[in-house]
Amino acid sequence: MAVLALSLGACSRDLLFEGNEYSSPVTVNRIKRLYEARDACLAKNAVPSDTSNSDIASIAKAVSLACAPETDRLVVASNPDRDPKVALAIRNDSDQRAMLYVMRAPR
Repeated sequence: MAVLALSLGACSRDLLFEGNEYSSPVTVNRIKRLYEARDACLAKNAVPSDTSNSDIASIAKAVSLACAPETDRLVVASNPDRDPKVALAIRNDSDQRAMLYVMRAPR
């Protein structure tokens, strides 16, 4: 269930927190702030792709790796059971969001 909720996170992160173990407003707010910090890092590090020298996927992976500390804090806070599937879903979300930020980066 948690993996499915994380998969839907790209649509609405609020779905992740409604009606499950994250009923504590403090926990919900902390996780939302961690998502915001991770997204801010991705946006800050995203650079436009130079299609003649490198592909978008490589740039996006570098951006995602630059924000690994933010992603790791998010994984720890939102995955108290240390489920590897949940951690993988969050990291995949970071990779996908990095790709979006790179594609949207001003040229």
